[in-house]
Amino acid sequence: DHAHPPAGGEYLVVILGGWQGSFTFFAAIFLVCALLAVTGCLPALAQSVAPGTGKSLRVATRLVPPFVLKKDAVLTGFSLDLLTALSAATGTKAELAEMATLPELLDAVQEHKADLAIAAISITSEREERFDFSQPMFDSGLQILVRSSADTGAFSLANIARVAMSGPMLDLLAVLASIIVIAAHIVWVFDRRHDEAVRPYFPGIFRSIYWATGAAGGQQPFHPHSAIGRIVGALCVIISIIIVAYFPATVTSSMTVEQLKGDINGPDDLPGKKVATVAGSTSAGFLNQSKLNPAEFGKISEAIDALLAKNVDAVVFDAPVLLYFAANEGKGKVIVTGPVFKRETYGILYTPGSPLRKPMDAALLKLRKSGGYDEIYRKWFGAAQGGS
Repeated sequence: DHAHPPAGGEYLVVILGGWQGSFTFFAAIFLVCALLAVTGCLPALAQSVAPGTGKSLRVATRLVPPFVLKKDAVLTGFSLDLLTALSAATGTKAELAEMATLPELLDAVQEHKADLAIAAISITSEREERFDFSQPMFDSGLQILVRSSADTGAFSLANIARVAMSGPMLDLLAVLASIIVIAAHIVWVFDRRHDEAVRPYFPGIFRSIYWATGAAGGQQPFHPHSAIGRIVGALCVIISIIIVAYFPATVTSSMTVEQLKGDINGPDDLPGKKVATVAGSTSAGFLNQSKLNPAEFGKISEAIDALLAKNVDAVVFDAPVLLYFAANEGKGKVIVTGPVFKRETYGILYTPGSPLRKPMDAALLKLRKSGGYDEIYRKWFGAAQGGS
């Protein structure tokens, strides 16, 4: 080669050939990157890679038992157990930051002070405009918490009147009235031949009704003269024994139910009552939309304290939170009444376009499929959750 060096033209061909090869290589890389950027594949690649780097995630949360609660100064709960499982699946580490209120939690994510937020955060259309949500992680809804026992005022005149006018009581009184009227007419028909006092229908029938009423109560002010009348009287005594046994039982059971329920048994009973809830929550939105003007507190514990102090008549909030409190700290003090209404779901909250959402969603779906989600659910709620 050294014996026959290339001419100047050959040098130019070599240089150009090398330059063209390099240009072709870099041009190909540029075109591939441009294509990935246009089709949105680069963000997808970032999403698939970012969580597996052992990265620490800043996680905002707040106390909402049993989703997040504090035991011996350590945060735990259903949501945090779920977060631990998702972090293990995605190779990330969670650094928790406890927020005092729901608005503070939302602001922490919106202002990028936290990478995500998890607690008991309802997925709503309004929040979807500001944030990204994960797949639903919990099915919920609203319910009502009221004071139990004598605090409900079950033995007030209003509640006693309500029991007296209830279906079972009206049925019992209707049967009793029918027995009295029928027995009175039977006695009047057969006794008018033996007793001149009852011979005219008026006022004789009133005397017979007076006797039948006393017989139904176990006391006969006078005895019929006819054999049929005496047989009817004996039957009335037997019936009176049954009624005397059944009536107190019906009244007692009805009053016991009233004592447990009180006069708030669903959202339709809330107008005219003092209702408490948590500021910025979906329950606050529902109550304000219903024009119930609720007292809004920063924490659910503050709303419950107002209920126990008799400053409000009821607390409206997420059903699982109220049920957990009623079964634990509030046992014997409060009860959850009425059906679940305004169904909703909880999700993990992200900033818009977060690279964490897709891998976290994939991990959540795998956790549901493997049964790991049900194990966490049973730990905190006692039974596997149905639905999705």
